[in-house]
Amino acid sequence: MEQLDSEVPLAPPIHTVAVLYNLKKGIAAKAPDAEAEYDKIDTVHAIRDALESGGLSVTLLEADEGLPGLISHERPDIAFNIAEGLSGRGREGQVPSLLSMLGIPFTGSDATTLCIALDKALTKRVLWTHRVRTPHYEVVEPGKTRLTKALSFPVIVKPNCEGSSKGIGAVSIAEDRKALSEILRRNHELYEGEMLVEEYVEGREFTVGILGNFASARVFPPMEIVFRQPTEGAHTVYSYPVKQDYTRYVRYECPANLTEEQTREITDMARRAFNALNCRDFARVDFRMGADGKMYFIEINPLPGLAPGYSDYPMLAQFSGVGYRELVRGVLDAAAKRLGRSVDWREL
Repeated sequence: MEQLDSEVPLAPPIHTVAVLYNLKKGIAAKAPDAEAEYDKIDTVHAIRDALESGGLSVTLLEADEGLPGLISHERPDIAFNIAEGLSGRGREGQVPSLLSMLGIPFTGSDATTLCIALDKALTKRVLWTHRVRTPHYEVVEPGKTRLTKALSFPVIVKPNCEGSSKGIGAVSIAEDRKALSEILRRNHELYEGEMLVEEYVEGREFTVGILGNFASARVFPPMEIVFRQPTEGAHTVYSYPVKQDYTRYVRYECPANLTEEQTREITDMARRAFNALNCRDFARVDFRMGADGKMYFIEINPLPGLAPGYSDYPMLAQFSGVGYRELVRGVLDAAAKRLGRSVDWREL
């Protein structure tokens, strides 16, 4: 007898979770921020604790060369992915690609989205077609120190395929072509990759967090990064050194002091960027407001940091009344709902 659709058994609730991560090792490298994107073990433990306190069985797996064998053996119901990958332009897609090949569901965006979003210039080209305003820019290949486009100075220089403000150091803004050549020469030597040269937007800085998927995705109120003082000459840059000592250089305001129209514009642009790149479950989008009062997209991070008390994403969620444990569980719930599953929460 043919089984009716209503009688098709539902997938069992999610109970076992593997947290996948890359750790800071303190390995010596040419660039002082070589491990900027990697996590400290405290962050991994915080995510584990948030999940285990809800009755889930959690395994911690470092995303190194041994991961394929380990994850195949564990076969968790789902992987909670915060791994950045080991090397290369497509490194953030390494772990999601492996999981997709093995048929193991996971939180967050897939390999295609993560690879596109890590490439800042490619992201800008995609989002420009979706009416997301962004500063003019040019990509400069290794060995080259001159522009072919007519950009307006000052410009900011950053590695095209890095995250966590990696490569945005003590000197990243060029006021003229001579200074630009010097920064490009130094950065090409340190990071050995393409550099994004972007017209610097002098103005206020904001970040917007998104949790969930599709029409039900929650867009948190914009958080402003308010600079206490200039950080580079007469300019402000949310650089890696600033983030390392953020209490000295910045304070955070959420919700940001914006008009209804400005808030609507920035949240709409964030949602459009999220959807255009097919982001999943959670992401953070960064903006600057120009002198003209308009919002300019800077970049999107579909794998935002989850370090409690440090990363911007849990910070802006906290301002909106979403605590760390609730946020971590919210990411898992979003993935489960997207997959047509539920999570076997049992408060301990």
